[in-house]
Amino acid sequence: MRITKLGHSCFVAEPREGVRVMTDPGAYSPLACEAKNISAVLITHEHQDHMHIETLKKVLGNNPEAIVITNTEVSKHLEEAGIKYIKVENGQKYDLKGVSVVGFGNTHAEIYPTIGPFQNTGYMIDDLCHPGDALEIPNSGVGIIALPIIGPWMRLKDAIDYAKTLKPKVVFPIHDATLQDWATFVSGTTEKLLKDAGIEFKKLELGKEEDL
Repeated sequence: MRITKLGHSCFVAEPREGVRVMTDPGAYSPLACEAKNISAVLITHEHQDHMHIETLKKVLGNNPEAIVITNTEVSKHLEEAGIKYIKVENGQKYDLKGVSVVGFGNTHAEIYPTIGPFQNTGYMIDDLCHPGDALEIPNSGVGIIALPIIGPWMRLKDAIDYAKTLKPKVVFPIHDATLQDWATFVSGTTEKLLKDAGIEFKKLELGKEEDL
């Protein structure tokens, strides 16, 4: 599986030659606008750090053959913007040129009792798990996790326990655009604790293709 991190929760996964899947092109992911040869764009939920209409329009302008895969709540915004989509939600599956895309989960993790609720659909891309803004357990084996490590809806402990529960071979951090000065502490702590559990933690360089 080849991964190119583009910022925050946006990355391109290439599970097989010629199939390139982009996730969550949000407002914190300007490198998404430069990506080419994209087969599909997955959008987990409607928040602007995951779905930014102007960024998405630029991505689709550069990749006119790409399809958008998302859920009901996001689709309302896409319809307003005149963007076509395919709906894949919890338990549903889509075959993307031989690559399995399966939706799991339906609810964004709670930020505060009076905020939300919001719909969130995680996606399995073959054996790569992208949970979006929730830590739901997919109904399949997991080899790689795109692991959220910081956010108003989670603790670092939650991320570490999620990875330990799913037992992938490797994780890479996402949902991390706001780390800044805390980046070394959060990444270092996560790497050490997962290494003790036999799980590799790999921090990706923005814009660089890496094989996981």
